[in-house]
Amino acid sequence: MFETTIAGSLPKPAWLAKPRMLWAPWQLAGDALVEAKRDATVLALKEQEDAGIDIVTDGEQARQHFVHGFLERLDGVDFGRRVTMGIRNNRYDAEVPTVTGPIRRAGSVHRFEAEIARAHTRRSLKFTLPGPMTIIDTLADEHYGDKSSLAMAFAAVLNEEARELAAIGVDVIQFDEPAFNVYMDEVVQWGITALERAAEGLECKTAVHICYGYGIKANIDWKSTLGAEWRQYEAIFP
Repeated sequence: MFETTIAGSLPKPAWLAKPRMLWAPWQLAGDALVEAKRDATVLALKEQEDAGIDIVTDGEQARQHFVHGFLERLDGVDFGRRVTMGIRNNRYDAEVPTVTGPIRRAGSVHRFEAEIARAHTRRSLKFTLPGPMTIIDTLADEHYGDKSSLAMAFAAVLNEEARELAAIGVDVIQFDEPAFNVYMDEVVQWGITALERAAEGLECKTAVHICYGYGIKANIDWKSTLGAEWRQYEAIFP
């Protein structure tokens, strides 16, 4: 029998973040925000359990964005130096932070929400992390100067984080790589190698989520160029 799960994220309650917005601002601050993130995580778990989901997630309730939520606590990433740049092969513009020094994990990034989730469900728990290729496509680089080197630096800290999450009881680590649907040549050249480095040595189950289905105009226009058969994945997973 196939076990059921969700991609990872769920809509946030309106009392936690402004609804229907990308990079939605938080509605609270300080201790109240911490408590609200905790409550939203527990609610997300309950919603999935009520729906009969077998492998539940924290719903990414404590993160403003699936990539930047991880980057915010890393050394070497400066959110005070934001720039506007095209991402996903210039399909749309985004305001992104800048890499200004060596990438290091100063401490736990997502342990807070993972421990809450683990304490409030007896079901298998999945936790999502952004993949290396998607990370480097969602920030500017003023330090490494080379995409593959930057990706491998992020792969190393992702691996540290994933190992810690597995040690506290996460059953499945999922890496989200929508960029795999964009940069076909680079996926083959170094993207899969970076992803394998991120998952290296993990004793829990691992998964990769490759998506690009958002209904924004840039995606609709791109999909219209693919013809009747969408076969771009064959280039990277023949």
